[in-house]
Amino acid sequence: MSKLGTITRRSFLVASAAITGGFVLGYWAYKKDPDNPLLDNLQPGEASLNPYIRIDQSGITIIAPRADLGQGVHSALAALVAEELEVSIDSIKVEHGPVSAAYWNGLGMSEAFPIRSTDTGWLHEIATTTSDVLGKLMGMQVTGGSSSVADGYTKMRKAGAAGREMILMAAANLWSVPRETLNVENGVVTNQKGQQATYQELAAKAAKFTPPENPPMKSSQQWKQLGHKMKRVDMVAKCTGKQRFGIDQHFPKMVYASARTNPNLGKHFKSFDAAKAHEMPGVLKVVPVSQGIAVIADNTWRAFKAVNSIAFDWEPATYPQNTKDMFESVQRSLLNDDHKDSQFQDTGDVEKNLEGNPEEVWSKYKVPFLAHAPLEPMNAVALFSENKLQLWTSNQLPSMLRDQLVKLTKLDPEQIEIEILMAGGSFGRRLEVDYALQATEIAMQYPDVPVKLTWTREEDMTHDPCRPLAVAEGRGAVKDGKIDTFDLHVASPSVVASQFGRIDFPVPGPDLTIVAGSWDQPFKIPNFRVTGYRTPEMTPISSWRSVGASINGFFFNSFFDELAEKAGADPLQERIRLCSHRESKLALEAVAEMSDWKNVKMQTGQGRGVAFTVSFGVPTAQVVYVSQTPDGIKVDKVFVAMEVGKVIDPVNFENQIQGAVVWGLGHAMFAEITFADGKVQQNNFHLFNGLKLNQTPDIIVQGLENGDRVLGAGEPAVPPVAGALANAIKDATGKRIRELPFKKSISFV
Repeated sequence: MSKLGTITRRSFLVASAAITGGFVLGYWAYKKDPDNPLLDNLQPGEASLNPYIRIDQSGITIIAPRADLGQGVHSALAALVAEELEVSIDSIKVEHGPVSAAYWNGLGMSEAFPIRSTDTGWLHEIATTTSDVLGKLMGMQVTGGSSSVADGYTKMRKAGAAGREMILMAAANLWSVPRETLNVENGVVTNQKGQQATYQELAAKAAKFTPPENPPMKSSQQWKQLGHKMKRVDMVAKCTGKQRFGIDQHFPKMVYASARTNPNLGKHFKSFDAAKAHEMPGVLKVVPVSQGIAVIADNTWRAFKAVNSIAFDWEPATYPQNTKDMFESVQRSLLNDDHKDSQFQDTGDVEKNLEGNPEEVWSKYKVPFLAHAPLEPMNAVALFSENKLQLWTSNQLPSMLRDQLVKLTKLDPEQIEIEILMAGGSFGRRLEVDYALQATEIAMQYPDVPVKLTWTREEDMTHDPCRPLAVAEGRGAVKDGKIDTFDLHVASPSVVASQFGRIDFPVPGPDLTIVAGSWDQPFKIPNFRVTGYRTPEMTPISSWRSVGASINGFFFNSFFDELAEKAGADPLQERIRLCSHRESKLALEAVAEMSDWKNVKMQTGQGRGVAFTVSFGVPTAQVVYVSQTPDGIKVDKVFVAMEVGKVIDPVNFENQIQGAVVWGLGHAMFAEITFADGKVQQNNFHLFNGLKLNQTPDIIVQGLENGDRVLGAGEPAVPPVAGALANAIKDATGKRIRELPFKKSISFV
């Protein structure tokens, strides 16, 4: 029988999803692995066994091709390879690696499909397969969507196992013994006679063997490192101040730059006067950049001072000039059929059960713009010559960054080198490419010299493509002490249209981020509808840690509790009763046990709230305890139960979830971006507060491993936080807060 006669169901899906043309062509293009980019620049004495492993006489380097933004992904991904390669993570070096299609992310697009992540059937298989096909064919190298470990779990373990088998083949050939008679441990191969050879000694010979397609991989019961406490590869450097971030990059004879662009976002300037800048010490050149002007100087501080001395006559903004008008624009889109974007959840008969229902509940909610505001402001170093560009920066989308650099410089992709560096935070900000393109613009006007661009904090804050503002309206009803009808309408500008439009990458169809964390929740409510409305674009907006789910986690869980209160039902037990997904129900039951929900007797002035959100495929349940004090609300404890399939590193997992809770609390309680006269008003951290150390509650975390999928952990703990806190405040004070940040309605200590 021919190969086409034996194509599997997955192969058919792959070929169907491969849109490059033709069944055989699509399947062949997908199955063909990209070339190993490490072979291009091997030095004498170096060998590469596959795109993830490089060995030389000084040791082993593992490529972890996702941006490390502080989330520890380099350690997690390297550990996946190291476990199968049989080397200790403490003994290796880790690099991000080059921009290459070999490092495609097969899950990066999975959230774009209107298919519930809790679905285990053929629809979910179509979504994941199509995402993998598109990611591979497009060479999509992206860090985001909590997909790094989920995507790399099998891929990188397989790379480590293949490398181990190639080493063993080389050793078996060296000693003329069967491969099965060899033992490998900690990077050393031993035969039955006691002879030993290190990986370094065997690497060059091993590289001549063809990597096995399906090398044997360990079961989780055999793991020595994965699933156990590990020391992150960057921990010592960060604790001793030796870790180099993008902003620390330095070269001899380097010059320094900073830029100002129109605070009326997206617009240009009418005129400018740089006379003062030209006269200031250390200024080397004043150059134009898109929508503004940059100054090149002999140090960063002088560049800052000079660029801020330039007088501009800016073009005015074309979007609504202030926050009030912006919210009115969003409100006009709500319940407006002309702006209807999606309705993927519509079961039962909502209209029939709400019409004239005396048990109807009606509520409105709103959330503001939020900035990413990472501690390390945007920066990049660019070196441009006639036929080459070198760029050093941190970025989450290096493949698309390179494509944009090709357009800007007119160079070929092979003439552009990008080195991705450690970042001091991102939260989605470094999915953008604006700062890197700006650094290149400047370097093209100051060629053959490394140019280091650093934005001022004020430039960084006031030009952040924020998480969008949004409004929601909930209508619902109860019956026989139970939630019976749940109708949620959400209006927001489109993150997808704004973000991908800036890099000329059109994404057709509805924007699921508008309703993420609401339409796909696993609750079998008899009459259940969620509708999304797309507001006309205003300011640039972008992905933000958990994106739309961070908005809808608040909307959905607040309204759920309002209905539960109307029904006289326990809000946690009502969620468990309605939950139709096994792993989600187990997460709810786990957080109930962790928080001792059934037994704790609340005193006057105390309150607790529960919330649950599935986002990025991860069921996450949270309980927040608060108490009233004479000076305001105190957040006492937060309990989190999260289903991730496998916990790769328990310590880093706990840190990730605790960090997400702190992030979620701080923004829900205090933070907002507002506009006046078309400009962002919050230009530094003193106007954009987060949670302080003395306000941080005890955060108790439990990672669950009940599912058969390995999932990510970086973002899913954010969406339930605001809803759980709102519900706890209502329980403690009797006051239902429906607008973020909470500080506008209540005080905190």
